Amino acid sequence: MRPMGKTRRLIAPVLCGAAVTAALAAPSAQATAGGHGDRTPRWVSTTTGTDARFRGLAAVGRDTAWAAGTGGTVLRTTDAGRHWRDVSPDGAAGLEFRDIEAFDRRRAVALAIGEGEASRVFRTEDGGATWTESFRNTDARAFYDCLTFFDSRHGLAMSDPVDGKFRILSTSDGGRNWRVLPDRGMPAAQPGEAGFAASGQCLVSSGGKDVWLATGGAASSRVLHSADRGLTWKEAGARIPAGDPARGVFGLAFRDRTHGIAVGGDYRAGEESPDAASVTGDGGRSWRDAATPPPAYRSGVAWLPGSRSSALAVGPTGTDVTRDGGRTWRTVDTGSYDTVDCAPDGGCWAAGEKGRIARLR
Repeated sequence: MRPMGKTRRLIAPVLCGAAVTAALAAPSAQATAGGHGDRTPRWVSTTTGTDARFRGLAAVGRDTAWAAGTGGTVLRTTDAGRHWRDVSPDGAAGLEFRDIEAFDRRRAVALAIGEGEASRVFRTEDGGATWTESFRNTDARAFYDCLTFFDSRHGLAMSDPVDGKFRILSTSDGGRNWRVLPDRGMPAAQPGEAGFAASGQCLVSSGGKDVWLATGGAASSRVLHSADRGLTWKEAGARIPAGDPARGVFGLAFRDRTHGIAVGGDYRAGEESPDAASVTGDGGRSWRDAATPPPAYRSGVAWLPGSRSSALAVGPTGTDVTRDGGRTWRTVDTGSYDTVDCAPDGGCWAAGEKGRIARLR
């Protein structure tokens, strides 16, 4: 979607495991009774050496993460953020990276967004030493927002509607080649409807063949679900208010094929977002409002590794945690982050404006 000037993709953070969840839910916890010092988990900033804004983030593990952002910037760390290496593709300085998916410390796929040829996909197999441009959009009507992978071979990218329907791009060889899927199984888009290129979470998968697409900007926000890797889609209205180009669902997270959380609201500073989160327990067929939602707009959300009920939501005004599957939320930090991601080993990372990348300690 064309928000915030030309693009609408925001950012959010991620945390680590059940023990982390408990500590986050009790932010006032101090030193333990045994005198071992303050064990409260916290975001620890790292030095990136850039002022790029990072809305694309891929957590591989506690030590390895990738970040992608403005000015064609891609960074990678393999030592828990002590050092970040600039691995930006050659000649990409004029591009806006808003999503990145990484399979390990050497293989990653990054999405640049924008109208026409500004939308491109790059892939690397050598840790970013070299990149191959594997897709360049040649349709001036298309504007790609988000990227997701089911495994190391199968992935999708999503464009705002073309000819009245969202366009889906597919790969079955790890991003080396892409093809536009037929749109016969895609419901018609609403007037003004599009995706938000804010945190890399407007198109997400849970493994297998399930994938979800989040929308906004129309009279109502929606979440579309496909159980066959993007060939056919079913729709459900999300509970987050839409109604103008600045409002809707900005981020999704599914911990399995049935349990999901949607976050969003109105991204404009100072505007109220009274219903910034919704939850589903049936794979997105129906959604219900959070009983106690985050207090403001949130652009990203992530389930905590090792937990079936705990998740984080992030945005420009803070980080919130839920311990009951998204029904109630509590603010635990007031720092600004745009995107968040956690790895299966519990390594969690957050990124945002002015080169900010942090890890959870």
